Amino acid sequence: MVKLRLRRMGRKKRPVYDIVAADSRSPRDGRFIEKLGQYNPMVVTNQVSMKRERVLHWLMTGAQPTDTVRSILSREGVLLEMHLNRKGKTGEEIAQHVENHLAKKQNREAQDLAAVQAAAEKRRHDEEAAARAKEEAEQKAAQEAAAAAAAEAAAAAAPPVEEAAAEETGAEEAPAAEASEEAAG
Repeated sequence: MVKLRLRRMGRKKRPVYDIVAADSRSPRDGRFIEKLGQYNPMVVTNQVSMKRERVLHWLMTGAQPTDTVRSILSREGVLLEMHLNRKGKTGEEIAQHVENHLAKKQNREAQDLAAVQAAAEKRRHDEEAAARAKEEAEQKAAQEAAAAAAAEAAAAAAPPVEEAAAEETGAEEAPAAEASEEAAG
């Protein structure tokens, strides 16, 4: 049985796939009958180039696409074209339907790209806001630390005033403590 499938090319962690017609018993990257196109999943738009007529020929002769190739062919409108051809539509009608399908696909891709860009912009804005908030918090903490250090330095410069105030507070507290002891006793 002939299958339309992907054949891995490219280098390590940078795959590029050939779309090929191959015997189902041959290995994934092994022998194939015909190269029908190329698929690059590493670019944003998932670039696909293929020989539409040859793909349609293989599909009409009974070749079965794998799930991934089926999804690629569906996105590119090849399966729609084959379906309409089997229904007996004229070439102009088929071309119009496929063109509408591709226009819808491009609109979806443009919306997806805009959504990705908007999300990236929002994330960047949030990161900048977080960085500003962190910087402001650090500045405020530094100012508070400087104010505390200044207050501590001022307190260290005037210890006799504080000791005198502490002695007065202690003198005031002592009679109250004595009074409470006498009331308890």
